[in-house]
Amino acid sequence: MLQANGKKLFESCGCEAIYTSCLYQLQYITGIAPENGCAIIDKTGTTLYTDMRYMEAAEKLLRGTDVTPVLYKQSDVLERLAAYKEVGVSFDQMSHIEYVTLEKAGAKLVNIDDKITKAMIVKNKTEVEQISMAGWIAEDAFIELLPEIKEGMTELEVAALLEYKMRKFGAHGIAFDTIVAFGSHASVPHYETGLTKLKFGDEILIDFGCKVNGYCSDITRTFLFGDDGKHEEFKKAYACVLAAHNLAKEKIVVGMTGKEADAIARNYLIEQGYGDLFTHSLGHGVGLNIHEAPSISPKGDIVLEEGMVFSNEPGVYKAGEYGIRIEDTVILENGKVKSFMPKTDKNLIIL
Repeated sequence: MLQANGKKLFESCGCEAIYTSCLYQLQYITGIAPENGCAIIDKTGTTLYTDMRYMEAAEKLLRGTDVTPVLYKQSDVLERLAAYKEVGVSFDQMSHIEYVTLEKAGAKLVNIDDKITKAMIVKNKTEVEQISMAGWIAEDAFIELLPEIKEGMTELEVAALLEYKMRKFGAHGIAFDTIVAFGSHASVPHYETGLTKLKFGDEILIDFGCKVNGYCSDITRTFLFGDDGKHEEFKKAYACVLAAHNLAKEKIVVGMTGKEADAIARNYLIEQGYGDLFTHSLGHGVGLNIHEAPSISPKGDIVLEEGMVFSNEPGVYKAGEYGIRIEDTVILENGKVKSFMPKTDKNLIIL
């Protein structure tokens, strides 16, 4: 059975009804996300409006939940929304034309973005299972990929092979565009994978993840394709990034703010002389979106709670030379950090 969270969201918002057409919010509320659909939640339950392309599948998938699929007709939706005293919507995820259309129809709209964030930030058992599966698939694909990486392959070839393997192991899709960076390209944290060919002695940075029922995993591994004896500085920096990663995993606990959690890794890297080279936050929330709350950053003011899922990804980037990032998706469980990526060795791999 799919996980439908419409009732949870409705009870936390205090509005007479909630409306959304945002795909990830539809996935959260109903368990599925048909294109060109929308949902209305009120005290009677959740109605998913969709078209004939999805109706048969929706009826089967939603059987046993409190979600009722019906055929979409704009006039029906607008008439229903106009009858409520107020309708909670996500201003962040609503287009201007949609807002104007609903307002002209007489709907009284109230922004509930903060309440949606609060409802989604703590994952339930079913959500954790999906994220865990996405993590296991990503790791299995990476483990199988490593012996197949050969000199002369392009970054895009490696990315395509990894994505194929994630699909083979059961992923429903990729969580974001896979980053494969050879050599000095790794110094760009969000490098655009290209046609550069792998050669002996290159470092390889791969940032990847997949989706299971809409829920994401996010993992980065950095390693060497052979050792040409020119990587002493890289190896020293790698050891520091790994130490920062492990320190964050050990020290982050429930009750900290995102800022305090970020400082664990950041302060260590500053002490080691790499503070200026750690150019992004320690982590971000992971769920139906690859980047969501909470923010584990110098500006992260959200207090971390049991069941929150986020990335632990310290990094060091020396422009034009090398980049190192070691990333797991993790959860706060029993007050402490637990990784969804237990199978891959984070010690420096040399192929």
